[in-house]
Amino acid sequence: MERIAYKGWPNCYRLANGLVELVVTADVGPRIIRFGLVGGANQFKEYEEMLGATGGAEWRIYGGHRLWHAPEAWPRTYAPDNGPVRVEPLGEGVRLVQPTEPDTGIQKEMEVALAPSRAALRVTHRLCNHNPWAVELAPWALSVMAPGGRAIIPLPRRQTHAENLCPVSKVVLWAYTDMSDPRFTWGHEYVLVQQDPEAETPQKIGATVPDGWLAYARDGMLFVKQFACHEAAKYPDLGACAEVWVDRDMLELESLGPLAVLKPEEAVEHVEHWLLMEAEAPLTEADVVRDTLPRIKRALSAELTFPQP
Repeated sequence: MERIAYKGWPNCYRLANGLVELVVTADVGPRIIRFGLVGGANQFKEYEEMLGATGGAEWRIYGGHRLWHAPEAWPRTYAPDNGPVRVEPLGEGVRLVQPTEPDTGIQKEMEVALAPSRAALRVTHRLCNHNPWAVELAPWALSVMAPGGRAIIPLPRRQTHAENLCPVSKVVLWAYTDMSDPRFTWGHEYVLVQQDPEAETPQKIGATVPDGWLAYARDGMLFVKQFACHEAAKYPDLGACAEVWVDRDMLELESLGPLAVLKPEEAVEHVEHWLLMEAEAPLTEADVVRDTLPRIKRALSAELTFPQP
């Protein structure tokens, strides 16, 4: 880990393992602003006009990867993260600790650790309740992906009518979701979502994803985030544990933890594992089944080891 300046922020930290690198911000956050191959393109969207900005009461998206608490509500969800965070080295990783949000009483933490010899990262998201009363919330991890790619959402295992007469999952729609939008490809086993810089309206869908992963393919690279999906647990947003938002600027891959009632000084965690590999973007569901899925299965089946804090 080394301290660096990054695009207008003088206090950032770079972690690298020879394969991939990431940059976290200390002047704002907690936030991972960059993740990609060493010397390669950032897999995340960066909002150029916001880079280096600090202070102020308005919420800024900045880009990169952030932590929120669900369900979404104004103004609670949009508490600004425009101030400095405490940086705590953790062996080969780092912990970022935000001051308690004054309007919500919630404190956000993010721990990151690189695998020593793989293009993989573990991100632990933590929310702590510093109110004198209990609060119900869910951790919500949002990755703002660079434009021009395609998201992959796996659906639960398909069965025939004779095999199973019961419903097995949910697809969640927002009031503005248009299922006829051409950015959606509704397949039998997968839903694909294309990011289109020419699109005029945002779209969003959520889903039950028992396989516990989402992926984004762009410019010959495949970004995969893995997370736990507790099918018996209560989730916000009508039960979605995974969500995808898309607009003309970017596409967000979002995973959520179950709703939790936090007593004063209690905390909840939500863990993601990220993997990055070379792969062509699938154009159809058949491409996913034939080419993309075998790569993802091999990557997820390999044991991931990370340094201990």
